[in-house]
Amino acid sequence: MLLRVSVLLFICLFSLNSFSQTYQDSVMSFQLELNKSYADPVESPLGIDKLMRFEGLPFFPINETFRVKAKLEILPPASPFQLKTSDRQLRDYDRYAIATFSLNGIEYHLTIYQNTASNLDPDEEKSLFLPFTDLSNGKETYGGGRYLDFEIPEGDVLEIDFNKAYNPYCAYSNRYSCPIPPKENDLPVAILAGVMYEK
Repeated sequence: MLLRVSVLLFICLFSLNSFSQTYQDSVMSFQLELNKSYADPVESPLGIDKLMRFEGLPFFPINETFRVKAKLEILPPASPFQLKTSDRQLRDYDRYAIATFSLNGIEYHLTIYQNTASNLDPDEEKSLFLPFTDLSNGKETYGGGRYLDFEIPEGDVLEIDFNKAYNPYCAYSNRYSCPIPPKENDLPVAILAGVMYEK
């Protein structure tokens, strides 16, 4: 009996460790792909000087606390919501859903957007966009906020993993037109996960 309990305990611990390792690998894979795009002279937002010295983006340590399940309230179709951009333009998005989640026992709400551009690739038509700001901005992270990308989920639950939050290209160059996170997505908490910022 004791042997059976020990074996079951070992299997449970092994499974939990494997799950955690798989998750760590998925975040590291995201980081690798992001670094690869920043090292690519064609894709990178970095200037030639920074590109020549680029060794990788700075990331916070992976922290599963910042990986949350959000309940989605799908919003009815409405007139496009215009997000201001860094170059003072307006870009049309649909307010797709309100995401409600808990972080350290406190409930928060964020608006998820969908691009309304008519020239999107078929794959991009399933994409969702989350621009947000938090209390780390201007300190550990870029002052203009960060972004997250998703695919439309099959149900009404969306995993929000702030460990995959990244900076807009405007953090590195004023050549780009970047959506500015709206006030409704200003989180009153420091999100110490994802890409950090170094000038």
